Amino acid sequence: MSAQVSAHLSENAAAALSYLFGWVSGFLFLLVDKRPFVRYHAAQSVVVFGTLSVLLLIFGDFFLGTFLPQAGGALLLMRRVVELVWLVAAVVLMLKASSGERYRVPLVASHADQAAGTKRS
Repeated sequence: MSAQVSAHLSENAAAALSYLFGWVSGFLFLLVDKRPFVRYHAAQSVVVFGTLSVLLLIFGDFFLGTFLPQAGGALLLMRRVVELVWLVAAVVLMLKASSGERYRVPLVASHADQAAGTKRS
């Protein structure tokens, strides 16, 4: 994605798209787009979905599943809950961003401000 592409997108559309592919799209928009509203949502996407990705790794076979094979059912349940949270968060955050709202996810927003280099407004 080039700066030329992000210049043709409205701020709301670019902010919403920063949530589309989780932390990957957030990271791309954080690198390319310099508008504060978009940078905030892109940084929030990186923090929220990066954290959820780490949780998916921990609850998956890669980490806890290897050390606690007898807890497979509980780990699978926790993994499914994190996947559901991911889906709901993506939809809600995309809707909030597309409507122009600078929605602040609790416990995450201050990290997003810091990563985006923006101040709370």
